[in-house]
Amino acid sequence: MAVLVVGSYNQDHVWRVDRFPQPGETRRGLGFSTGPGGKGFNQAVASARQRAVTAFVGALGEDALARVARELAQAEGIEARWQVCRDTSTGSCGILVAADGQNQIVLDLAANERLAAGFVRAQADLFATARVVLVQMETGIAAIRAALQAAPLRCVRLLNPAPVHADIDANLLALADLVTPNETEFADLLARFADTAVDVATIAGSSDVELHALCRRLGTASVIVTLGARGCFVSHADAARWHDTDNHYRIAAERVQVRDTTGAGDAFNGALAAQLANHPQQALRACVIHAGRTAGLSTEQAGAAVAMPTLDQVRQRFG
Repeated sequence: MAVLVVGSYNQDHVWRVDRFPQPGETRRGLGFSTGPGGKGFNQAVASARQRAVTAFVGALGEDALARVARELAQAEGIEARWQVCRDTSTGSCGILVAADGQNQIVLDLAANERLAAGFVRAQADLFATARVVLVQMETGIAAIRAALQAAPLRCVRLLNPAPVHADIDANLLALADLVTPNETEFADLLARFADTAVDVATIAGSSDVELHALCRRLGTASVIVTLGARGCFVSHADAARWHDTDNHYRIAAERVQVRDTTGAGDAFNGALAAQLANHPQQALRACVIHAGRTAGLSTEQAGAAVAMPTLDQVRQRFG
């Protein structure tokens, strides 16, 4: 096993609109689609399509959507271990996508919040062979903690704090080797754990020195702050540079024709995990560049998991 993803599965229901409706306004949709989603499953699909042997641990209800999830995992070549929750439904998500590619999302986590720490720990065979363990925050905090604790010491523990869980604590954050917040999540983590208030709108425009200092307030883990169209910023503690020559740097975003940003962050994290697993001696900078290209290319297609590009597509587009 190269990449083990522990996280959420949601069925996405997507409406395309010319613009978002105002409160109380009804607008005609420009189209509807439904497909697989959930940050965890999206990231697992992204990893598998980048040719990393990938497993997924998650929770489902006992309903028609659960059958769809099983079939999709099998079709993607993902070894999935599902906890079945008979007293709730499979997670679902309503997404509005505007003409400029921006989105608004309403999410019912349902079974995802029932994912049990014991069920996660029971997948010991997957943890034993994983090179990267990747978690997000659309499940209960106990399952996230169990996954990071179960990862062997030689394994990369990758935490995508999306969305930042209300019960996250400093001890959980310290379990991660690599943390990948977006701007909003970065500001949230700083407020919680560094007693530092940062205006989200100013983060991308801050100097590299300022951003590096802010990242270091979150502990010893390396931090990658994703900045959307502004690319991303990478910060390492001096003792953990991941084969990089610099302890902080920026990487610009690739030029793409944005159609739908849903799942772009998941494409980034899944591709990053795949690169770290498949190329453990490669500098992190190269892994991040590839992850950014994968994320950018994903925005040219509608949908979440279904929009994750393959390794061949990324190579053909960017070389």
